[in-house]
Amino acid sequence: MPTGLRSAFAYLALTAAVLSVLPGMPLLGAAAAGMAILLGWQDMRNVPRAVFVVALAMLIFALGYDPALIVTAVGNMTRLAGLMLAVMLLSNVLARTQDLQQISSSLFGGKPLTRYLSLAFGTALVSIPLNFGSVAVVGSLVGERIRRNGDSESTRNATRAVLRGFGVAPSFSPLSISVVLTLTLLPQVSLLSLLSLAVPFSVLMLLAGLRWREPEPLENTEQGGTGAGAGSWLRFGGLILAVCVGVLWLSHQFGLSYAHAVALSCLGAVLLYRVLGWLRGQNPPMTSMANVSNELAIVGGSAFIGAVLSGVVLGQISGQPELPVWLWALLAAGVPWVFFAAGLAGMNPIIIATLVGGILGSLWPTAAQLGLAIAMVTGWGITAFGTPFAANALIMERLTGYRARDASFRWSLPLSLWGLGAASLLGFSLTFWLA
Repeated sequence: MPTGLRSAFAYLALTAAVLSVLPGMPLLGAAAAGMAILLGWQDMRNVPRAVFVVALAMLIFALGYDPALIVTAVGNMTRLAGLMLAVMLLSNVLARTQDLQQISSSLFGGKPLTRYLSLAFGTALVSIPLNFGSVAVVGSLVGERIRRNGDSESTRNATRAVLRGFGVAPSFSPLSISVVLTLTLLPQVSLLSLLSLAVPFSVLMLLAGLRWREPEPLENTEQGGTGAGAGSWLRFGGLILAVCVGVLWLSHQFGLSYAHAVALSCLGAVLLYRVLGWLRGQNPPMTSMANVSNELAIVGGSAFIGAVLSGVVLGQISGQPELPVWLWALLAAGVPWVFFAAGLAGMNPIIIATLVGGILGSLWPTAAQLGLAIAMVTGWGITAFGTPFAANALIMERLTGYRARDASFRWSLPLSLWGLGAASLLGFSLTFWLA
């Protein structure tokens, strides 16, 4: 199929998401996303195809069971698809900047300990605006070192650091789908309260990763690429801060949903970069959206499936269950393990988050929703680096040649189990204390 037509439908889905407050826009966005997926069907991988087929089956089921479920499902699908497309546009723009190339290259310098920490924390920071783009940018540099110098302890540790750095981003990044979906489904939780717990947890996870890496010779010091000066870091950090401030301003000042605010803030940054390019006499081409069918199928399809399933389950529940506090706390403790087990089975975390947040969120004690929220985002993050079917693990496999099963599962299983235990304890304690 013509790539231009696929890109046009993707942009139409993004436009509908931006205008989702208008009547009919959520339905238009879901339909446009579906057309973009179908037009790119021949180039898609098997897992996204399966997700989309299941979503179509859920559509047929909802038509017969309760058509009202479709309204909620297409709204979720359009919002998350628009969010994903906006973040991908921002990622594409930033990936071409010299600042990001210098920052990514400079992360490789220093002795083994310094190099691991800079790669892990640097990838986590770059992941805030770039999402999967951070793995592509930093991972490609790891792959280049493997092609130049061959397999070694340093390249395997670099792969660990990149995967773990990206893996903690779903726990704390204000622009990640995980945080957006959690705050959407648990509206009583504020972003600042969630980040006040998620950021220290993410830092602790990356530091704990030092225990589970391969020993390297102490004299194994590498030179990074072109050093990133203070200006590069300030400009990049300033952009992240500006996008996050924009999200808070749009959501609080205008009452927009968190997902809508993130999409608009990311698009504002993209527009700013284009204007700056025009002022410099440059005319960068429009970013093609022809190759987003896989992402649209996974994100949009998973959002649709989760919304229908959670609606069906909620329809069978009558009244508010009166459970003892300790039982709510035990449920929170089990949430991270549910995410991880589903990830090992190849299920996308969006489906689990929609089910957990949509079902438990409506029943959970209002005062203790923070306990459920932190269990969701930490479980999502550990699943992102600890399971071999995660998209970032598959990207790194393509870039480095290291099998996803080894890089995500075999190399990091002890860290994953340690993190799941810590996440369970945090979710249990918060729920028990706040409920």
